Amino acid sequence: MRILLIKMSSMGDVFHTFPALSDAQAALPELTVDWVVEKSFADIPAWHPVVDKVYPIELRKWRKKPWSKASRQAIKAFFETVNQTQYDLILDAQGLLKSAWVARKVAKMTQTPRPPIVGYDWHSAREPLATLFYQKKYGVSKAQHAILRLRQLFAQALSYPLAQNQTIQYGLDTSHWTKPSELLANLGDDRYLVFLHGTTWETKYWPEESWIALLEKAQTQGLKVILPWGNEEERLRALRIAQTAEARAASAMVWVPEQPLSLNVVAKLLNFAKGVVSVDTGLSHVAAALEVPMVVLYRVTDPKLVGADGANVVRLESPCAPDYLKQFPDSATEKRSLQGLSVDEVYRSLAVLKGEGE
Repeated sequence: MRILLIKMSSMGDVFHTFPALSDAQAALPELTVDWVVEKSFADIPAWHPVVDKVYPIELRKWRKKPWSKASRQAIKAFFETVNQTQYDLILDAQGLLKSAWVARKVAKMTQTPRPPIVGYDWHSAREPLATLFYQKKYGVSKAQHAILRLRQLFAQALSYPLAQNQTIQYGLDTSHWTKPSELLANLGDDRYLVFLHGTTWETKYWPEESWIALLEKAQTQGLKVILPWGNEEERLRALRIAQTAEARAASAMVWVPEQPLSLNVVAKLLNFAKGVVSVDTGLSHVAAALEVPMVVLYRVTDPKLVGADGANVVRLESPCAPDYLKQFPDSATEKRSLQGLSVDEVYRSLAVLKGEGE
């Protein structure tokens, strides 16, 4: 059985899909999955062994200039490529009008028999109008984590039972991964932690002084620290943290990459790390899927429905986590948003994950 999966973005959404793929692969050993995903995430799906072909789509780019000659040619070429393969089923696991459009266009261009399009029902989809394009629709409660929603959708769409309270298995094949040259050149085979300090809202940041104090604790255990970054603001923050910590310590045990690293390289850094500490950011989902011991700090966002999750993930939440604050109304709220996220609590949680705590 070969199916086409439509799950284009975001990074968290893509990683949330892997446990459902693992369920499906275990239940249907003959299953093969091809995946339509945004081009910026095109390296990710192939990390799962059930995935064969990956179709990078530039839907965001096309939507900016839908009538340009370049967009029309790219759209035509994309769907011609996808339709070289015959599918038994098209699964729209995103539940949006844009994903339903992709699914319908694939089905419409496919040689007979046309594969049915399946997805969430009217009450379950993020954009209910998308369900008008599906031949089969399945109800999945929205009051659940995205990982469980996807697992339930796959189980219904592909007709296999999903046991209650079944553990999350991402099932990624990293057995052939090796340490990237950048890592070996800077840290060799030394043990290290990765601190994911960059995120989208300022209110989600963890104070720099806290990162510095945590780094100092790591150094007392002989652990080096990597501070990846993706933009200039994050680079400068990483340098401030590293320089302050190095000034206080007798030896330098921090690596701030000179250039932004590709997702593949960052994933390998995470994979070989002894542990990860992260704010609420897309890369936390990468670490969760790689089953690296990780503590994630939810200062003003609620992890209940879309947070990083997995066997080796500890989620620390402040009292402000359910509030989704993009700015603090006053200093008291700002202070309250750090309750439960102290350096000692973070380090203790990480030590327990690594089997070094009580």
